[in-house]
Amino acid sequence: MFSSGNVTVYVTNMDRAVRFYTEVLGLRLAYRFGDHWASVELGKGLTIGLHPTTEKAPAGSNKSGMSIGLELSGSIDEAVKTLEARGVRFLSRVDEGKAGKFAHFQDPDGNSLYLAQLDWKHVSQGQGQYQHA
Repeated sequence: MFSSGNVTVYVTNMDRAVRFYTEVLGLRLAYRFGDHWASVELGKGLTIGLHPTTEKAPAGSNKSGMSIGLELSGSIDEAVKTLEARGVRFLSRVDEGKAGKFAHFQDPDGNSLYLAQLDWKHVSQGQGQYQHA
């Protein structure tokens, strides 16, 4: 039924948002249509759509709702160090729980993101068909 999808993030400045998601976070710019839309992609299937804010959809308005999780292939401590050197300010120290380690931050418009270094021994005990590579 479905062929693909994306998470749409509302931004106040398209140039700044594209720079943040591509140059700071290192995601790949798939395509951009001026200041109307840009798609950035990460690894095995996450597409983030960048869309200009509107009166009905202001930037950062979902502070208690949705957050974009970026799953790491390496150490969260190294990723935090790299992103801090690129100007990212993390909201708190790295949190550790049963499912792994997490570090929360925001994009320039206040949209919520987090890094995840998952503990696959714990995650694989859950239900579903996802297989960790």
